[in-house]
Order: sequence, then structure tokens, then C-alpha cells
Amino acid sequence: MKSAYCANTGQTMPLPDPLIMVSPEFLSGTPVFSGTRVPVKALFDYLEAGDPLDEFLKQFPTVSRAHAVAVLEEARRRVAPEIGRAA
Repeated sequence: MKSAYCANTGQTMPLPDPLIMVSPEFLSGTPVFSGTRVPVKALFDYLEAGDPLDEFLKQFPTVSRAHAVAVLEEARRRVAPEIGRAA
């Protein structure tokens, strides 16, 4: 299981592995945050609309901040792997 550091508590929190689940049994195969029924697209919809991450987390309390951030980091690694590399 993956883990992430939580700055609020100073503790390491476990993350599900995989971060995202796709199954025909959950929302007809829509990618969801593992362990929830929250579509990953909802996170991107909130951010695209200009809403802060905190608003998304308030509306979807089954998704932890660490889980949401890990999904965003994974998306960045896949879409723009050169971002974040040391120059």
C-alpha cells in the first residue's frame, strides 16, 4: 500500500493501491477513487471550474486530501512527465 505524508497531522497516511479503480460494477466502469464511488472526473471538474481542492473534499468526504493529491500527481506524471524534473 502506498502512503503519503499529511502536513496537518504530521503523520503518514496509507493510500489505496491502485489509486483509481475501474470496474463495470461501479458507475458503469467510470474511473473512481479506489475505495469510494466518487468519480475521478469530479475532481477535475471542480478544479476546472476554479473551485479549490478544499471544496471538492468538503463535497466528497470519502476522498482524503492525500488521495486526491496523489491522483493529481499521477495525472501530472502521465501527462507532463517533464514538469517537476530538476533542471
